Amino acid sequence: MFAESVKVRRGVVAAPHRLAAEAGRDVIADGGNALEAAVAAAAAIVVAYPHMNHMGGDGFWLVREPSGRTHYIEAAGYAGSLATRQRYRELGYDKIPERGPHAALTVPGAVGGWMVALEIAKALGGRMPLARLIEPAAKLARAGSPVSRSYAWRFTTERGAKIDVPGFAEAFLVDGNPPKEGTTLSTGRLADTFEQLARAKLVDFYRGDVGREIAADLESIGSPVTRVDLERYRALVREPLSVPLKPGIAYNCPPPTPGIASLIILGIYDRLGVRQAETFDQVHGIVEATKRAFRIRDRVVTDFDRLTEDPSDYLEPAALDREAGAIDRKRAAPWPHPAGKGDTVWIGAADASGLVVSYIQSLFHEFGSGCVLPRTGVLMQNRGSAFSLDAKARNALEPGRRPPHTLAPALAVLKDGRVMGYGTMGGEGQPQTLAALLTRHAYHGEGLFEAIDRPRWILGRTWGTNITNLRIESRFPASLFEELERAGHDVQVVEPYTEVMGHAGAVTFSPDGTLEGAHDPRGDGGAAGV
Repeated sequence: MFAESVKVRRGVVAAPHRLAAEAGRDVIADGGNALEAAVAAAAAIVVAYPHMNHMGGDGFWLVREPSGRTHYIEAAGYAGSLATRQRYRELGYDKIPERGPHAALTVPGAVGGWMVALEIAKALGGRMPLARLIEPAAKLARAGSPVSRSYAWRFTTERGAKIDVPGFAEAFLVDGNPPKEGTTLSTGRLADTFEQLARAKLVDFYRGDVGREIAADLESIGSPVTRVDLERYRALVREPLSVPLKPGIAYNCPPPTPGIASLIILGIYDRLGVRQAETFDQVHGIVEATKRAFRIRDRVVTDFDRLTEDPSDYLEPAALDREAGAIDRKRAAPWPHPAGKGDTVWIGAADASGLVVSYIQSLFHEFGSGCVLPRTGVLMQNRGSAFSLDAKARNALEPGRRPPHTLAPALAVLKDGRVMGYGTMGGEGQPQTLAALLTRHAYHGEGLFEAIDRPRWILGRTWGTNITNLRIESRFPASLFEELERAGHDVQVVEPYTEVMGHAGAVTFSPDGTLEGAHDPRGDGGAAGV
């Protein structure tokens, strides 16, 4: 079963590409659990959606066990041992470039996260062989994947058309030209890599033959990531952040993610007493809460090991009361504020045992650094371009340091017993869309797919643009735009179902055994279940 929204009993997977959702669904059909299904989907979407994610990127997981325990897996890579500020200054940079070998300066963390996720899956009774989980990705890479609408759209943008990095054209263009939707792209080297990992296990990506080949290519192109950096890498398990709300408890990820911003937005909204969705009160409330949350995010978010204050302090009731009290319910606060950007995929999975997974995998910008490593077919992220070359900056570049992220998968445990995993891509828009989804569904009673499908908005930059105003889809009533403008918002009405609003999705487990999954019609995916 594959659709934008499904209700099933055994298991469900939602993803922004149907081939990834189906890969996960088939794992559940063969007896796998939700974590194993999520790993299969994560591997398949590397091939199907390479502009948004890859094995050369990072990942973050929230996992709710049937026992009620919630895990957070941080699969974020750190800066390579040669990634010093002096090196970049000597190369003539006053800031870290967004493309090329010098942008590929952090260790890929995603595969390390798959390893930890499968360890948890095994502890919960998962017995699916790794080769079975990777098989769909390997076959897809070998046979070729059809170019998606989102992939083709990326080359219509200024940024997508300007990627001029050795190896990029051979991997992602056809005869030097952007491929059209439906064109089949094969990636034989990537298929070889998946097959090697199936034989030698995922650890080979860091400390085996695949790791050796990755390191050799990185050295050849001039990246500051070394083989020792790869060998030392481990994904980590930490405690998630959480905040109590009227409908239940919301969970998100600690720094270096902006999960704290997502939870602050919800905590503020919880105190505003909004009575109806799709109104001025809802949109204005979330937008103003976003401004408050982003200012805190920019003071706090850095490598977890470099934190100077406890993020959970900002989630205390008194702190949230102060933030909510500072919002003018009728007027917009000053804007713009420095913003981030990023491209990402979110994958959700749930099974009949009550295991619920919310996972994000990303390269940062579209196609990351653009560097495709010839021996393995791995596309390297450019997450390290979020570092600063200013030694006094909060996130100054240093070897071994993790950069700030835009990724924040979300999970909520509702008072009626449902567990909801949800997420989106879209850079600066992620915490805003997360707030829109949960408030529509948990506060205002909208159905899961309806909450995703309804028109959305973004304050700030996304998709690599420099736009900082409030973009809002035209499907809202015109009266809402007028109300927002009268309140002082800089409103730009955009086309319906626009790609810039990101691709959101959600899965739920209900106490009666019903599993539901839904995904965004703005993307190329949906939900698949059994």
